[in-house]
Amino acid sequence: MGRSRYVITEPDQAHFMTCTVMEWLAVFTRPEMVQIILDCWQYQREQQGLKLYGYVILDNHLHFIAQAPRLDKCVSSFKSYTARQLIDSLQEKGAKHMLERLRFSKRAHKVDREFQFWQEGVHAEMIFSENIMREKLKYIHENPLKRGYVNRAEHWRYSSASHYEGLGGLIDIDPW
Repeated sequence: MGRSRYVITEPDQAHFMTCTVMEWLAVFTRPEMVQIILDCWQYQREQQGLKLYGYVILDNHLHFIAQAPRLDKCVSSFKSYTARQLIDSLQEKGAKHMLERLRFSKRAHKVDREFQFWQEGVHAEMIFSENIMREKLKYIHENPLKRGYVNRAEHWRYSSASHYEGLGGLIDIDPW
């Protein structure tokens, strides 16, 4: 049996996860790149039973809190699908430097692909209480503040912070 990079010990519980672009490349600086992530999450919510409780997408990584009947499979398909779509988009845009970095940073044993978009794993942390959920949501939503991108968390367009302020957002999230 092969090892899984998506260790989710309690699939019926919510987990806080992080996905990071290889070499911390700033890929999510254009709305169309972020939309690939949002569309995938929306599809997974509608078709795979994903519950998305919170998220933030920054220029080179994202954090999210989610739950699903097979969260490990959802995460695996999320990373696989978005990587393919994002690489295709970079190729269409002629982003040669980024593509070269993604080609260079690919693990040597990855012989089935030319590029590696995401770092391996997701560093899943189980959310086992309401206090931990609040703590993780605060961490997620304050990420853009810490970087100096916005003065208020709900002003960051690529975050669920505005949902928690009753303002809606780019995609729906599930209530906790």
